[in-house]
Amino acid sequence: MANPDGSTVTFLFTDVEGSTRLWEQSPVQMGPALARHDALLRDAIARHRGTVFATGGDGFGAAFATAGDAAAAALEAQQSVLSEPWPAPIAIKVRMALHTGVAEVRGTDYFGPSLNRVARLLAIGHGNQVLISEAAADALQGAVPHGASMPHRASMPHGASLQDRGRHRLKDLQEAEQVFQLCHADLPRELPPLRSLSTHPNNLPQQLTSFIGREKEIVDVKALMTSGRLVTLTGSGGCGKTRLAVQVAADALESYPDGAWMVELAALADPALVTQTVANELGLKESRGKTIEQSLVEHLSSRRALLVLDNAEHLLAECAQLADTLLRRCAKVALLVSSREGLSIAGEATYRVPSLPMPDPKQDKTPEQVGRFESTRLFVERARLHAPGFEVTAQNAVTLASICSRLDGIPLAIELAAARMRSMSIDELNKRLDQRFRLLSGGSRTALPRQQTLRSLIDWSYDLLKVSEQALLCRLAIFVGGWTLEAAESVCSGDGVDEAAMLDVLTSLVDKSLVQIEEGDTGTRYRLLETVRQYARDRLLERGDGAQWRDRHLAYFVAAAEATEPLLTGVDQRSQLDSLEAEHDNLRAALTWSCVESGDTVAGARLAAALHWFWFVRGYLGEGRAWFVALLAALPVTEAHSGLRAKALIGAGELVRQQGEYAAARVLFLESLDISKRLGDDRGVAAAQVNIGLVDYHLGDYDGARVLLDQSTAAQRALGDQAGLAFSLNTLGMLRAEQGAYAQTRTLYEESLAIRRQLGDHQGIGQLLNNLAIIASHQGDFVRARGLYEEGLAIRRELRDKRGIALMLNNMAMAAAQQGDPSGYEMFEEALVAFRELGDQRGIALSLTNLGSVAHEQGNNTLACRRLEEAITVHRTSGDRQGSAMSLIALAHVVADMSDPARSRALYAESLAIVRALGDRRSIAEALEGLARAALSLKDALCAARIWGAAARLREEIGAPLHAGELPRYQAVVATARASCEAAAFDAAWQAGRAEPLEQAMDAALARG
Repeated sequence: MANPDGSTVTFLFTDVEGSTRLWEQSPVQMGPALARHDALLRDAIARHRGTVFATGGDGFGAAFATAGDAAAAALEAQQSVLSEPWPAPIAIKVRMALHTGVAEVRGTDYFGPSLNRVARLLAIGHGNQVLISEAAADALQGAVPHGASMPHRASMPHGASLQDRGRHRLKDLQEAEQVFQLCHADLPRELPPLRSLSTHPNNLPQQLTSFIGREKEIVDVKALMTSGRLVTLTGSGGCGKTRLAVQVAADALESYPDGAWMVELAALADPALVTQTVANELGLKESRGKTIEQSLVEHLSSRRALLVLDNAEHLLAECAQLADTLLRRCAKVALLVSSREGLSIAGEATYRVPSLPMPDPKQDKTPEQVGRFESTRLFVERARLHAPGFEVTAQNAVTLASICSRLDGIPLAIELAAARMRSMSIDELNKRLDQRFRLLSGGSRTALPRQQTLRSLIDWSYDLLKVSEQALLCRLAIFVGGWTLEAAESVCSGDGVDEAAMLDVLTSLVDKSLVQIEEGDTGTRYRLLETVRQYARDRLLERGDGAQWRDRHLAYFVAAAEATEPLLTGVDQRSQLDSLEAEHDNLRAALTWSCVESGDTVAGARLAAALHWFWFVRGYLGEGRAWFVALLAALPVTEAHSGLRAKALIGAGELVRQQGEYAAARVLFLESLDISKRLGDDRGVAAAQVNIGLVDYHLGDYDGARVLLDQSTAAQRALGDQAGLAFSLNTLGMLRAEQGAYAQTRTLYEESLAIRRQLGDHQGIGQLLNNLAIIASHQGDFVRARGLYEEGLAIRRELRDKRGIALMLNNMAMAAAQQGDPSGYEMFEEALVAFRELGDQRGIALSLTNLGSVAHEQGNNTLACRRLEEAITVHRTSGDRQGSAMSLIALAHVVADMSDPARSRALYAESLAIVRALGDRRSIAEALEGLARAALSLKDALCAARIWGAAARLREEIGAPLHAGELPRYQAVVATARASCEAAAFDAAWQAGRAEPLEQAMDAALARG
């Protein structure tokens, strides 16, 4: 970089005059010619100690430590270009501009007002010309430039001088610029007038604040103006239509030698005065014997001029008529109109002005990430007008992103918010945005009244609507996150809004820029900007019938969810899950209304019960559980609602089980089982049995689990419940796998997989492929395991099954780690990222535990400890006691290998205390085995033998032998212990441990180990 951040820099900007025309006329010659141009300019810049920091098209942006170096580089570059024998018919002409000022540095780039000024200065020049700002001219002549701490040495290039070209208004700059031209004997001196706002006829307003971004929009609108003569800028109130129109008009001045004329219509109340107002801006008066329209047409008939009709939405008919007349009778006149909706006449091209791009507070968290967006750049620049010291920092970047996102990127809303920085912090501003219509007031006193507050801005649009449009807009505020046409017809029709005319009224609101339309994977959706939605919601409350429409909203989404539920395990599973995802915010709003506000908990329970599988697959475990807890507590305990309660209990239990809270899940499933038995609901009984069996399996009660799973499997075969049968077979396979019966497990899994394939249940297919891969890994067939994992992972990615993806990655990583494949660590890392995105605390802890174990296997015990300690913290924070126990055991293994037996023993003991309280007998066996290792580390082989004996008997009782992959390490440790003492004594201690009751054995292990 030429200078450090905050110091004075001289910038040189260049571009080739008429390069587009040259490319069109001589494309073959232009390529080599432009390459030669680039070489000449780069050489001149480098020779004079400049740094090229930006290139674009055919231009350069370069920075220099001194104005003298910049001027010398510009002069040498022009001399080189002028003396170069360009291939006919090409003649390269370069225009250049210099400005000296303070700049902000980000990485290898510069930002700030200084760059805006030099860019605007370049735009008014001609080929072979070097224009110099007043600050750069002062620096060249030894004066003190703005921002410098000491005078510059006079540094004019030899033989050069400056010619004063007068004071000029530059596009988008508050202050006019005194412009100079670099003169030299080798450079042309007589050139056309500069192309500034001061030299072209126009009445475009001088802007008092800088124009931020909109590069794409300017290019798009210019392209439309090139291909037609009427362009209407549409968009929501405050989106920046007027500012964009002024900017485009200023940029297009060269194309309109007879001027660009701005006609402000917002304050005009009488439609009959539209033509008169346009004539007044052009200085025309009504002549005797002619109407004002005739005079206007006569004046413009031979002129090439641009008319900007601003804020035409309340005068659409009159503006449309005038525009049509001018297009037909004035062949060289172009019109640029800003309006909430188009004029709808022949020859009109409409361009919807979008909100400014916004950061995502969940993704964009650093000052650099947040600073890339036009909305945040606008906020920062306007905030500095009121709080000059405001900066984007690591502490406030996310808050700034939140503000711009919550304000929908609407420029006026952002400017009004930034103005509040004079009296409150950015955190306070963000907290108060829920009351945005009271907060965002007090704009410029000279602005139009409707632009002084956010509410009055939308009032203006609302008051222009028909009665049916007003009614529909208010009702649409019920939807959160958008809606479909079908939803609008079902929820919002009636009482003045005819269902048959819904599409027409909705389209009218789209045309008026109050409703946004979006095409996506799930079809056409409509939505309100959040600011408009809050306004419409307030209006709905004022109308007093909000409860009626929210009841209909709830009823619609209950019916939709119940219709979708049976399709969530079929061939159309992905699209059905996606449709629920698209409506997730509406589903949340409906649940809130039923559970919190209206008290219709029956409808809410129906909705939650229908959604439980969506929550399960897409990883919304905690959220779904919270809804079930609230709804089950409030659901009336009556016989009429018993079946609904049983179904909701199953849904709630599955989410709780997936979070690892098995005892709590078992209570829910048992209640569901009791209800289903009382109702004689065989399907409900089987569903409860398989879930209780699955919980018992997790708790280590394998015998009890086997009985329940056999019962549910038989019942589902008899009922012909294929989906239920597949689930029971899968669960039974998990149990048999834990007991080491891999051949039978594989048979069960394959039968379940065949049913899933027949049903088209892709989520279930992915789960079975994962389970079959685990069995293949246990049997040492890693090649087959890898293939099964990859097939299942592809399915889960297709479904966007976030938790399934993370679990599959985790299991693939375990298989890789078992083979010594270093890619396993990366897969664990990817799984960790996925679990973090889900907010799945159990999954996060699982990945951290596995990362710690892999690091341990790779000999990096320090990293292993760090990962495992983080896992334990996550488990404890989320209340996952079983997960804590498993991570404690893994950490104890690492600590044992780090020769810290005392700490290792303490960790194993803590783990045993947790799983003992949970009743998780399989995990108790693992904790006892860990305590035996700790005893051996403390040189007490007989104590270790006794504890191992107790653990071995427990594994036999529950039928949970060590996996094949675990056996070699276990056997080696036991052999080492047996060899360290008398074999007979070791065997006797082992048998003593086997003979002890479990509770006594655990107490003894904690006391002895």
